[in-house]
Amino acid sequence: MSHKVEAVILDWAGTVVDFGSWAPTSIFVEAFKKAYDFDVSLEEARVPMGLGKWDHIKTLGQLPEVAERWLKQFGRSIADQDVDDIYSAFMPLQKAKVTAFSDPIPGALETVAQLRANNVKIGSCSGYPREVMDILAPAAEAKGYKPDAVVATDDLAAGGRPGPWMALHNVIELGINNVSRCVKVDDSAPGITEGLSAGMWTVGLTLSGNEAGMTLDEYRVASEAVKEEKRRVAEDKLLSAGAHYVIDTIADLPAVIARIEQRIANGEKP
Repeated sequence: MSHKVEAVILDWAGTVVDFGSWAPTSIFVEAFKKAYDFDVSLEEARVPMGLGKWDHIKTLGQLPEVAERWLKQFGRSIADQDVDDIYSAFMPLQKAKVTAFSDPIPGALETVAQLRANNVKIGSCSGYPREVMDILAPAAEAKGYKPDAVVATDDLAAGGRPGPWMALHNVIELGINNVSRCVKVDDSAPGITEGLSAGMWTVGLTLSGNEAGMTLDEYRVASEAVKEEKRRVAEDKLLSAGAHYVIDTIADLPAVIARIEQRIANGEKP
């Protein structure tokens, strides 16, 4: 019996492209400002990352400090109609700018090539809706990244993260025989929960994604002390979500896949 991992299901922003997950974060700030002249910070915008974008906006508006400011400015709590309005502002901004954040994270293309050389299929899913993915995916392909399956957060009637449905739809699309031979890789806690709920091994990314929130240039010049502090904060959140492993970036993934395959050989399951 083979003990090989059959598929790796990769998140997009902060995992394979868009070091630091800046595309969605900055646009949330712009969308709140454009729709309601309301200010949210980048740090606040990062808190619900990993959810579908409509749910992200609603959750962001319900964060205690944000909700307090909203109540003070408008005299009421944020409502679904407000979320609809902000989402309507968000979508054209995101579609216009997402290709500017489509560069592969260093090591991503090499990691994907190594996985494929070992007959591992590459799936993907995202908090982005389909109309954004239809712009991002071709842009990423032009730069060398094309997964075997692409699932967007609004593709399925059941919904997106933190539920297991996008990850499981990848299993169907890829023709995987055993969910416990799949690995979900993500930079957000909802993405880790998604993988666990689907019965997969999970790997969290600490420094390339939303939790660290660094640009690639900031990462390259950061001291080891700065990286260690950001790593610690991200590890705490991702391990608390249940991640089986945490690594800095996707470049570190092949070594973890080898460890997972050893655990499979030992009879372990996620």
